[in-house]
Amino acid sequence: MLLILTDIETRVLGSLIEKDITTPDYYPLSLNALVHACNQKNNRDPIMSLDESTVRDALTSLQEKRLAGPAGGADSRVAKFEHRLQEVFNFDRREIAVVGVLLLRGPQTPGEIRSRTERMYHFEALDDVVSTLERIAQREPPLARMLPRQPGTKESRYAHLFSGEPKIAVPTEGSNTTGTNAPVCAGLNSADRLTALEEEVGRLRADLSEVQQQLAAFRKQFE
Repeated sequence: MLLILTDIETRVLGSLIEKDITTPDYYPLSLNALVHACNQKNNRDPIMSLDESTVRDALTSLQEKRLAGPAGGADSRVAKFEHRLQEVFNFDRREIAVVGVLLLRGPQTPGEIRSRTERMYHFEALDDVVSTLERIAQREPPLARMLPRQPGTKESRYAHLFSGEPKIAVPTEGSNTTGTNAPVCAGLNSADRLTALEEEVGRLRADLSEVQQQLAAFRKQFE
């Protein structure tokens, strides 16, 4: 089954997966709740600002692809929506958690995936994440793959293939790749470098917000 999803379809599908697992009491989602899920700032890259019309159109397209649609049997006058990846791919809990994070955050290392799936599935070891990624990558057609290692990095990143082959940034010739920020800022003019740094700060703030929320939830368990 060949799937080529738009960025908005990817965000909608990833948000449905995340809320299915992390907030089951409020799932399936109303259109309004789904819009808020798509636009939230933590655990999202890039940050989006979608309206109801755009999300509704994405849901229609996903329904045509059998990946999402209205929830049946919901005791409510408000339409609710759910993903249908389990019916299409028969993912296990580990696979659906990894796919959800890849859809929401783009290419990531196994370590990043392990950290960001914690609320959806607890991986005991990094090898468990890698083996899960390999199973997803070995499907026919493949649904994920390992990307070429970036200069100056120790870990390879993995990307989902629901939107086709991922775009890979090629370092500018002669750029300095020894620093951790080199792949982001090297070869850019001052304006572009400032934009890249602002985006990186935004991602770091989103990660911090996510950690703070997880810590608050952990503390409530002991109140």
